[in-house]
Amino acid sequence: MYCQVVFPLPFRNEFTYSVPDDLRSAVQTGVRVVVPFGKRVLTGFVLSTSQTTELKENIKPVRDVLDDMPIFDKKSLKFYEWISEYYISSLGEALRNSVPYGTEIESKRKIVCDKEYCLKLLNQERQKKSLRAKLLTAFSQKEVYTISQIQNEIKNKNIYSPLRSFEKIGAISILDEISAAKVRVKKIKHVEPAKPADEIYELMPELEKKSPKQVVVLMELLANKDSVPLSELIKKTRAAASTVESLYKKSLVRIFDKEVERNYSETYSEELKKFELTFQQKNIVERIEHTISKKTFETFLLHGVTGSGKTQIYIELAKQVIDAGKSVIILVPEISLTPQITSRFLNYFKDLTAVLHSRMSLGERYDSWRGIVNGKSKVVIGPRSALFAPLKNIGMIVVDEEHDSSYKQQEITPKYNARDAAVILGKLNECPVILGSATPSVESMYNALNGKYNLLELKERVDNAKLPAIKLVDVTIEKKKKKMESIFSRELLHEIRLRLSKKENVIVLQNRRGFATQVFCNDCGEVILCDDCSVSMVHHLYKNILQCHYCGTVKPVPKACPTCGSLGLKFFGTGTQRVEDELDFYFPNIKIERVDSDTINRKGRLGEILNSFRKGEIDILVGTQIVSKGLDFGNVTLVGVVAAETSLWIPDFRADERTFQLLTQVSGRSGRSGKEGEVIIQTQNQKHFVLQKVLMNDYKGFYENEIALREQYEYPPFVRLGLIELKDENEERVRAASKEFYDYLIKYAKGLKIAPPTEAVIYKIKGSYRFQIMIKSLRKIDPSGKQLRSAVLNSYIEFNQKSRFKDVKLIIDIDPQSVV
Repeated sequence: MYCQVVFPLPFRNEFTYSVPDDLRSAVQTGVRVVVPFGKRVLTGFVLSTSQTTELKENIKPVRDVLDDMPIFDKKSLKFYEWISEYYISSLGEALRNSVPYGTEIESKRKIVCDKEYCLKLLNQERQKKSLRAKLLTAFSQKEVYTISQIQNEIKNKNIYSPLRSFEKIGAISILDEISAAKVRVKKIKHVEPAKPADEIYELMPELEKKSPKQVVVLMELLANKDSVPLSELIKKTRAAASTVESLYKKSLVRIFDKEVERNYSETYSEELKKFELTFQQKNIVERIEHTISKKTFETFLLHGVTGSGKTQIYIELAKQVIDAGKSVIILVPEISLTPQITSRFLNYFKDLTAVLHSRMSLGERYDSWRGIVNGKSKVVIGPRSALFAPLKNIGMIVVDEEHDSSYKQQEITPKYNARDAAVILGKLNECPVILGSATPSVESMYNALNGKYNLLELKERVDNAKLPAIKLVDVTIEKKKKKMESIFSRELLHEIRLRLSKKENVIVLQNRRGFATQVFCNDCGEVILCDDCSVSMVHHLYKNILQCHYCGTVKPVPKACPTCGSLGLKFFGTGTQRVEDELDFYFPNIKIERVDSDTINRKGRLGEILNSFRKGEIDILVGTQIVSKGLDFGNVTLVGVVAAETSLWIPDFRADERTFQLLTQVSGRSGRSGKEGEVIIQTQNQKHFVLQKVLMNDYKGFYENEIALREQYEYPPFVRLGLIELKDENEERVRAASKEFYDYLIKYAKGLKIAPPTEAVIYKIKGSYRFQIMIKSLRKIDPSGKQLRSAVLNSYIEFNQKSRFKDVKLIIDIDPQSVV
């Protein structure tokens, strides 16, 4: 028996392995296997099995099988094949998304150094700046390295030739070590009686004379119907472990390992409320129910104003799907939305609900994933990665806040968009897909208006709540009138004071972390930049540090200008820390809490803050865009926006859309009950068309203006975009590599518009210089984007085969969300 295996690595080949007799029953399509690969050991995915093979060379055997049940079947394999084909990755890289992090087994190459010998060789080396000298310097200072550690330390990946020469002369030894999975099934020792109760009671008088503690342990075990954890038994009876061991030797108790499920518990909780659907909600539920009962694929764009009850529609439809014996995927943009929506789904579906997200521990995520594989969970909630949950029999997929950019994978290959991939998954499973938003993306609305999606609208809030009144305050005019108090207009401060006097809650948005976003010298004009990125360092007041928000580098705050020595350093710009600090000055007796990635990094912290806010223990919530999404608190009657322009000035074709969505979404947090809400947006340009459309709550007007601009300047949805990014620590190398890749691309330019390589807007990140090549493909000529993808893939293959710059990092992004 043979199996065909792919690996989560950037090559497209399948590899054939023989299956030993003892593993034949375990190896099947969809399981993971541990196999030798070259000199390494890797975890791969089985695509198929066969009884014969045409290969003549020596075929290596499978070493182990990691899964009892398949992670994917032939239907879901088609989905992963689409992901890899559309976003240009290997099938193995796409399949990597199907399993939780930390479950793979692989070998790591370790370098063990003879420090004294390496120091001796270094002293003999003539060229002290050579690659050999850099390696010897490192090896003379530290005894053990992994391959990646030494590559990072000397900033060079081409180290294998000198490593082999050092190994030959005995300066280093290179070992292959197999690292176990980072996470596995958790088991703890349990104890239970080994004999019937009657027999044990007969033996007790004799035991009591010699060891009364053993009798106490047995009585405790007999009092419990189930087995008892060993640690709990010892603690409760105050017995020693040796007491239980003695009972085991007398065959009076059994000690065994029992699996323990690590359940994720959300710190935020809400009481189950009974909702009566509105007439509009009922119509929408009935329309989608029709598709569920027919078991057909349709995509619905649910455009509902903020507070219109979209979540309740998802819950009602999920009930229908589960009653029909099927399962549901609910995607939310990021962790900020999960506390409230998770609590509501748990209230309705109890243990049938599985949560998957990055704030869970590795063990919790693994056990949640195993519950899905085993068919225990029927509703999966989570961010973009939840789309790959191994659910069987999917009956509905919901993408809530479908416009959100966090649905786009930015970190690793493939750079998929979960919203677009959800539509394909729905098509393969013949089930409805619901894209919900108060501010739909331009692409989704275009698809709905052109008949590709079905447009469903909720134009009114539930419970007779009214949309908030929005007011723009021009801070440039207020400054001239001397009506500004530091970063706040007097009008905003007055309204905050008024709401607090009525015991109502306030949310304040500033979409920047830290205290001051720039530190510059008043004398020479120098701005303090990150050493590894071409961005300014941000001042964080509470730790009194400067931090780069791109690479995380931290510096102490300088006492004088590093360039000219002047003491005239100025702190410019406003982050959430400064907003919190100033509000604390104006309202000293008020409880203020900040919500940004600095404050909610501890597990469960966000849920605790939201619980306190719901109970009225917090008066003002200050935060970044996290506070703009999905929060539903009836007592919030004022939302203040400190600076509307933070995202408007970004040189990106989606900047206007992002700003309109952010401001409309955060405005929607106000007045979500019978109490009237208000929004005050501070701006330096109140006549800007985006802000005017926010003021009038005019999505239709914004969309018509934006779609005309997109068509005029050839941006999505009228074209498909491909963005090629090349980056390297050597500026000249990356410049030459991008020029060479561009030359390959031009050969396939027919029907495409290919821009020459340009420096990225943020030219340097984490020490690497970045160049970008933008490719446009008109949908009229290339509707599926096949021409664009073919050009990129052929150029990529040619570049890898011929270029002398293969080590330059090359990233392919199809349908990029940002060009910064």
